[in-house]
Amino acid sequence: MRRHMIALAGALLLALTLCLGAGLPAAGAEASVRKVIIDTDTGADDASALILAVRSPEIEILGVTVLAGNVELEQGAKNALAALELAGSDAPVYMGSKERYDGQAIDAFSVFGQDGMGDCDLIHPQGQAQAQNAVDFILETVRANPGEVEIVMLGPATNIAKAMDADPETMKQVKMIWSMGTAGLGPGNASPVSEFNVYLDAPAYRRMLDFDAPITVVGLDMCGGDAMWSDAQFETLAASGDIGSFVADSFGSIRKYYANNGSEGFVSNCDSVAMMCAVCPDFVSATLQCHGSCQTDPSETYGQVIFYREGFTYDMMSSDFDYNVTLVSEVDAAGYFDRYLDRITEPANAREG
Repeated sequence: MRRHMIALAGALLLALTLCLGAGLPAAGAEASVRKVIIDTDTGADDASALILAVRSPEIEILGVTVLAGNVELEQGAKNALAALELAGSDAPVYMGSKERYDGQAIDAFSVFGQDGMGDCDLIHPQGQAQAQNAVDFILETVRANPGEVEIVMLGPATNIAKAMDADPETMKQVKMIWSMGTAGLGPGNASPVSEFNVYLDAPAYRRMLDFDAPITVVGLDMCGGDAMWSDAQFETLAASGDIGSFVADSFGSIRKYYANNGSEGFVSNCDSVAMMCAVCPDFVSATLQCHGSCQTDPSETYGQVIFYREGFTYDMMSSDFDYNVTLVSEVDAAGYFDRYLDRITEPANAREG
């Protein structure tokens, strides 16, 4: 119940203090800038979301933490640095987990190419990752800003779960965890029922869900249909400038993957959907309060997250759940691409540093 009330209060506060319309502060209104850590396994979709975050004046990026997932850890850090630099940010990057929550090595897998960015020689960052470990940075930053830091988690939950284990009292001071993860109420992509980020480290995701922190989940079901980007939209993106061209080129490999998988002409970009939800609440038009349960048994349902909806009576089980997740259930899918394009191309939207 405590988590439900925290999540509800957080959602109401964000709705009151953040963007209106296309995501910019209302005329005459002064919206406070929110403190954000972005946790990522940087492939092309993560990079596009990092660029969106840099170009969103509602937030201050305190740092970017990286883990293995789409690509190996070192490559993910380089990808993050390249995306941040291109977008005009010098936010520090910290490297975290090379292995799963249980200590087993993560076998990086990417449908975005070997380098996670389309294999078209895009990645030449000038900067380097910081020496401090990602988990230590997360804990240090939350301690210094209790109740203020939001974490936007674009990859597996490994770094976050390890931080929860290392210092649970500090992690209870996180204002909100935004997770691009799970299949939502639809089908999966790593398996018929599991989404990639969860499947890669289901025990870590389970640890996060069972922890006493407010969590908002954006699942795969928010990324299909009208939210998918068409070939024509990729052409528009490529012609919009250096940033748009970078994002369009980085999606080259996955566009081929989608075409070979029967979805020629349309591609999902889920991480930027999740980032749009985080930076601009009016992009979200409906949510459900749920109990999220992550399956970790080695079976066909491994990595599935089952959502039990608050207020719904299930025939064969008690409804005495801890409703620990705010699940995004509807977004402005039709307006998603134009919102994204506006953010990355309008100078007025850019943040310095």
